[in-house]
Amino acid sequence: MFSCKQEQKELTGYKYTNALINETSPYLLQHAHNPVDWRPWSQEALEEARESNKLVLVSIGYSSCHWCHVMEEETFEDEAIAKMMNENFVNIKVDREERPDVDHIYMTALQLLKGSGGWPLNVIILPNGKPIYGGTYHTKEQWYQVLTEVSNKYKEDPEKANEYADMVANGIAEVNIIKPNDDFENLNSGVIGESVENWRPYWDLEWGGNLGTQKFMLPANLSFQLDYALLTANDSVLAHVKNTIDKMALGGIYDHIGGGFFRYSTDSRWKVPHFEKMLYDNAQLISLYSKAYKVFREPIYKDIVMGTIAFLEREMKNPEGGYYAALDADSEGEEGKYYVWNQEELKSALKGEYELFSSYFQLNPSDVWENGNYVLFKSMDDQDFKEKNKVSIPDLEQKKTDWNRVLLKTRQKRIRPNTDDKIITSWNALLISGFVDAYTSFGNKEFLNRAEGIYEFISENSYNKNQLVHSYKKGGKAMEGFLEDYAFLTSATLKLYGITMKSKYLRFAQVLNQKVETEFNDPSSGMFLYNKGDELITKIIKTDDGVLPSPNAIMADNLFTLGHISYDVKAINRAKTMLSSMVPLLRDNADSYSVWNSLFLKVAYSYFEIAIVGENASSLIQELNGMYIPNLLIVGSASESNLPLFKNRYVEGETFVYVCQDSACKFPVTTIKDALAQLQNF
Repeated sequence: MFSCKQEQKELTGYKYTNALINETSPYLLQHAHNPVDWRPWSQEALEEARESNKLVLVSIGYSSCHWCHVMEEETFEDEAIAKMMNENFVNIKVDREERPDVDHIYMTALQLLKGSGGWPLNVIILPNGKPIYGGTYHTKEQWYQVLTEVSNKYKEDPEKANEYADMVANGIAEVNIIKPNDDFENLNSGVIGESVENWRPYWDLEWGGNLGTQKFMLPANLSFQLDYALLTANDSVLAHVKNTIDKMALGGIYDHIGGGFFRYSTDSRWKVPHFEKMLYDNAQLISLYSKAYKVFREPIYKDIVMGTIAFLEREMKNPEGGYYAALDADSEGEEGKYYVWNQEELKSALKGEYELFSSYFQLNPSDVWENGNYVLFKSMDDQDFKEKNKVSIPDLEQKKTDWNRVLLKTRQKRIRPNTDDKIITSWNALLISGFVDAYTSFGNKEFLNRAEGIYEFISENSYNKNQLVHSYKKGGKAMEGFLEDYAFLTSATLKLYGITMKSKYLRFAQVLNQKVETEFNDPSSGMFLYNKGDELITKIIKTDDGVLPSPNAIMADNLFTLGHISYDVKAINRAKTMLSSMVPLLRDNADSYSVWNSLFLKVAYSYFEIAIVGENASSLIQELNGMYIPNLLIVGSASESNLPLFKNRYVEGETFVYVCQDSACKFPVTTIKDALAQLQNF
């Protein structure tokens, strides 16, 4: 291991090399040749700060973060800045995707200190881990000023700095306090209706999503809204959901040439994205558009799912079976350069097809983005375009196929953005669910094979001695799994069980669930801890959704599902107790608690189990899953089983469908049509 010393140039080819050279995270490796004496997060680094009476500088980011790259190039590669940092601080670099727990603690601190947050996340902490300063991107000049002021103030009055740090740490701890509540009276449809109505004024009824100058897609929000609209027959909510997913599908937030979604829109119209591509976004959006297709039967939703899956297979898949974390926003030092087009490039590639293509993607001078480049987006759907331009749908489909083939081939000649090749367990679990949902919507068996392939990859590479690891990379460090890894994988495995009837998936889900109950349980809150161990300054109880669903909400839903599969009233009541504790928050902040609200729907409205037992169970399960019915658990068995839903219900040579609610079942029927009639008249 080398420090940042000039004499290492002969050995490495670089003027400087620091301790990050021994890491496998692409983000950390990007900083391995900074003159800053970076080291990875460790208790040893904090102990060194204690012994040398230095402050600790913690800088957190991720490989596809544009402004993280900018700050590295402008600031962390500057030798004068590095000298200042090395002399006065112990400097730690953190990949937030590898250590979401560390990121969560200090992002909470930043939000308390500044009112908002972002990445790069730069905090200055005491050797005990408590923060005294937080900020995001800084110019070189700003950074030097911050370092000087904080260092001087600490040296002048360390006691005051400690008092301030204690105050911030207490604030972080308070954010993670949840009061248990087992009063189930509030779990009614009136409360959830109030939650939606409190949210409604913040909806953008023209462009979809929430009002704002930037927009994230947030599939959990849209999935909940869709379920709510269907269960309550609320046409205005349904219209808002459809408008949102339509506008997202037309916008530049979707890569119309290569497939897949970018991370977020920098404007309110979904037009110009921030160009990084994240696995977790695309996994959840496969689920959302697959689900929406069942409801609306819009061909564009199928196109979106197929295009996104094709992108993942082509650009994000590890040859061994898992899927990589992200693609960078930048290439050749410019954000979006790989994805945008100028007029000359398009005319050269498309030749006589350019005029129609230009009309299809609204390539008007007023829509130029930067440096004469266009971000491709559409202002109308294919049906309207066909009528306006006198083109048949089959002809348009063929033209789109030809355009995409030519432009994708042209684009692949460019320098491609870097890939973050970590294989993150929780994100891959979301993709298992995405592939299962795509399979149920479109019947392509290959999608189910891919879902099962990810499960096998995780089982072989990311699960050892009954422990999950959070992030896998060959030759990398085995980081202990977090709650999100166990929760998301349990949920995905239950989906695999529901569609395949393979008991190994149910058993594995039960094992993971028990692991969480044993090792992550927090009796004081009734929730589950985000991470095991106590090396951080406070415990983390993650209850809100962000771009990832709340792991506690997913755990509550897992308990609810497992409880209904096994008739385990204790598990169901644990889920309801967790939900009850969240009612005050979700009533006024529905946009941050949509996964809880999705569970709320299952509790406040009728929830059914359909158990299909017999040799033809698989085909009937597939038929039923081709529809979308909220608040429905579908399970099956092709043979004798002792599970409560199947016990004493297997008859050789027959297949029966049982429609049940709260352990009470209707008389068995033999067709899905009859089962649906029973559902309507239960």
